[in-house]
Amino acid sequence: MSKKLKIGLIGTGGIAVGCHMPGYASIPDQCEMVAACDVNREAATKAAEKFGIARVTTDYKELLADPEIDAVSVTTPNAFHMQPTIDALRAGKHVLCEKPLAMNADEARAMCRAAKESGKLLQVALQTRFGGPARFMRTFIDNGHLGDVYYARAWALRRRGVPHWGVFIDKEKQGGGPLIDIGVHILDFTLYLMGYPKPVAASGKTWDILGKDPTIANFWGEYDRTKFTVEDFAAGFIRFDNGAVVTLESSFMANMEGDPFQTQLFGTKAGAIVRGWGDNPVRIFKEIDRQFFELNPQNVPQVESSHTAEVQAFVRAILDGGPSPVPGEHGLILNAIFDALYKSSETGREEPIDASY
Repeated sequence: MSKKLKIGLIGTGGIAVGCHMPGYASIPDQCEMVAACDVNREAATKAAEKFGIARVTTDYKELLADPEIDAVSVTTPNAFHMQPTIDALRAGKHVLCEKPLAMNADEARAMCRAAKESGKLLQVALQTRFGGPARFMRTFIDNGHLGDVYYARAWALRRRGVPHWGVFIDKEKQGGGPLIDIGVHILDFTLYLMGYPKPVAASGKTWDILGKDPTIANFWGEYDRTKFTVEDFAAGFIRFDNGAVVTLESSFMANMEGDPFQTQLFGTKAGAIVRGWGDNPVRIFKEIDRQFFELNPQNVPQVESSHTAEVQAFVRAILDGGPSPVPGEHGLILNAIFDALYKSSETGREEPIDASY
């Protein structure tokens, strides 16, 4: 495809205005945003004016009916990812859908089937893998320096970081708490570096004690504790068909030091602690000639915005006719793992993981 892509936005909230739209605006020679849709017309109009978008609507089906639109970003609350995505794919549009792909694995399955049937590209907006640390580690691992990664610890933890805006504390619209909101990022980051092995089973536990406590401060702002229906902390143990294991911890509220977002990889040749961002984000632990070394790479790529990079990768994949940079199947795997962890917390047993579609 050699023409400039025509882009539509379904949802014009913070993630659209702050991440997707600047991404498209960064490559005006490759794409043009032509329509913005939101159930809140005022929000859609404001976003459209900011980015010079000509058309505004409150009905996404009206947007999808435009034959000139090649691709859309779906940046609605989680509960409203599935249907607009499926409808867009069936209308012949490529889709960049915000994370998590869906509320659960069943919804994600339907979205992956729609992508396969339509032949259009479905990408999940998991931007962390487009950052410098991920790019460095992917090359480092591909070159065999870590050996086989058989175990990983994935942390997405906040001491007091409950989002007080949007629907982040509403399970009916969000699907879950930190596990599905920020745990999705660190788990994708980890599995991406491990080559996305096939998960087979998981056990987990969630808690909601701190999130409901009105006496506890929240650094990110106050919210109605009576409306908190998600977990505030989740922990899981995930097994894969190649024998690897990942432990996952994710919190909005935890009595701990700092707000770590990192994965620790244990390989047969070396190990690594990799943070998603910040100074000195990669540390390598290696033995050479029976001596132990801690290595701090000095040439980790600098990426100004991983959000912008993911949008640019989406557009490039469409124009080049290439595969999805973050395929829907990966989003399905993540949703299936979360389903198993949530169920395990209720049953007290290890639960099987089904990511087929």
